[in-house]
Amino acid sequence: VQLQASGGGLVQPGDSLRLSCEASVRTWSIYAMGWFRQAPGKERHLVAAIMWRGGSTRYADSVKGRFTISRDNAKNALYLQMDGLKPEDTAVYYCAADTRSLPGTGWAYLSFDHWGQGTQVTVSS
Repeated sequence: VQLQASGGGLVQPGDSLRLSCEASVRTWSIYAMGWFRQAPGKERHLVAAIMWRGGSTRYADSVKGRFTISRDNAKNALYLQMDGLKPEDTAVYYCAADTRSLPGTGWAYLSFDHWGQGTQVTVSS
């Protein structure tokens, strides 16, 4: 699976951005997808994830109520709608796919084995 992320940019606090990620090659193998972010000097962590077929979602506490993850199976696309952006949301955002988990695998056991190149989101006044 190859992933291509886009949509980052420089915005002001309170603004919105929509990130997109296009998946290609062996998309039939995707079990779940997610958005991660990594701020300077910090570890990469999961922001939001979605089960590719069922559509159920999971969010980090820091973004609940502000970010929405969605997917379009027909287009093999993943999205992250980010509203009410804050300076602490500044990071490089990566999309990732789990193609190894078997049906029934729970959130805690997802294994993201394919990664996009990252897109920079900067929130600053």
